[in-house]
Amino acid sequence: MAQALDPAEVTALLAERRREALARLAGTDAEREAVVAASRETVADDEHDPEGSTIAYERRLLDALTHDQRDRLREIDEAEHRLAAGTYGTCLRCHRPIPVERLRAVPTARTCVGCASR
Repeated sequence: MAQALDPAEVTALLAERRREALARLAGTDAEREAVVAASRETVADDEHDPEGSTIAYERRLLDALTHDQRDRLREIDEAEHRLAAGTYGTCLRCHRPIPVERLRAVPTARTCVGCASR
């Protein structure tokens, strides 16, 4: 029989990942607010402002980082739903158990290593 993670361990792993994502999201939000505030203090004409493209680039980068952290939070929510439904740790493709080592490394994993590499 395949070894499975204890639900309490899964809950702790997911809670830690959630704390990390929320901290990163808060930092990214604060950084974005600083960039937006700085852009208000500069010339409003990005086309002729030598810093305009840099500010726009920084905002796009921060938007992408925010999107990534929100995706991580969504993945954590989905993993918690799978845990509650009793399907956590089962590959969504082949329906075999996901190795415990993979789940410890990536607690939001939805597929086994074999299916993830396809």
